[in-house]
Amino acid sequence: MEIRNQLQIIVYIVGIALLCSSCSKSIYKASKQEYQQKIKQYEADLLAIKPLQIENQQVQVIESQNFNLRKPNYVVIHHTNQDSCEQTYRTFALAHPEVSSHYVICKDGNITQMLHDNLRGWHAGGGSWKGITDLNSVSLGIELDNNGFEPFSAAQISSLLSLLSHLKETYNLPTENFIGHADLAPGRKVDPSAFFPWKQLAKQGFGLWYNETELETTEVPDWFNPIWGLRIIGYNTANEQAAIQSFQLHFNPRSTATELQEGQKKETELSEKDIKIIWLLSK
Repeated sequence: MEIRNQLQIIVYIVGIALLCSSCSKSIYKASKQEYQQKIKQYEADLLAIKPLQIENQQVQVIESQNFNLRKPNYVVIHHTNQDSCEQTYRTFALAHPEVSSHYVICKDGNITQMLHDNLRGWHAGGGSWKGITDLNSVSLGIELDNNGFEPFSAAQISSLLSLLSHLKETYNLPTENFIGHADLAPGRKVDPSAFFPWKQLAKQGFGLWYNETELETTEVPDWFNPIWGLRIIGYNTANEQAAIQSFQLHFNPRSTATELQEGQKKETELSEKDIKIIWLLSK
C-alpha cells in the first residue's frame, strides 16, 4: 500500500510538472502571436502617412526617402529580483505585468532577446537621467537573473560584456551612456545591486568610473557643491538623499545589497571620498 501511495504521488508530481510546462509554452505562444500582430499593425501604420486635418486645412503629404529607424542611445542594466530566468521569461510574456526588457542574461551566461532593439521596451519606468524623463524611448534594457542578494556569476558578467561590446559598436554608444536602473530612479530602484561590478565594466568602456590613483591626491575646491556635481553626472537631485544613495550604490557602495533593499542601513551623508569621486566625475 505504501509503495502504491508513493507511486501515486510521483505520478501526480510528474503530471503537475507536465501541466506547468504546457502552460508556459502556451503563454510564450500567445506572447509571440501578440508580438507579431503588433508589428503588423505598426507596419500598416508606417506604410502610409494619414493626411492630417488642421482646422480647415488638409495637410499635404509628400513622402521623403531619407529616414531610418530611431536607434537606442542608452543601455540600462537591471537585476530581475526574481528566482530564475524562467520566471522572468514568464513575467515578460504575460500582458498584465506590463513590463519587458530587450535582453535577459541567465546565471550560466545564456542570453535571450525578448524585443527587437528598435522597439521601445517597458523596463525603465519613471525617473530621469541627464534631464531625459522617458528613458524607455531612448534605451535598451538588459536584465540579469539575480535576486539582488547575491553576487553576479562570472559567466553572466562575461556574456554581459560581450553583449555590451556588440551594442556599443552597433549603435555607436558613448561610454557614459551605460547606466543602472537605480541611477535613473533614485529612491525607487536599487538595481543592479551593490554586488554589481561597475568598475570592471568601466575598464572595458561601459560606464563611468574615476581615476583611483588621482583620487588619492585630489583636492576638492571649497566652492564645489557636490549636489551640483551629481546633477552634472546625470542624477535627478529633486530628492537629494535618494540621489546620494543611488550614487553611492554605483560608485562607492558601503552597504550590502540586502541592507539597501530592506532599508536596514541607508547612507544619506556624503563622505570625503564620495565628494572627491563626484568632483572627478563632474569636472
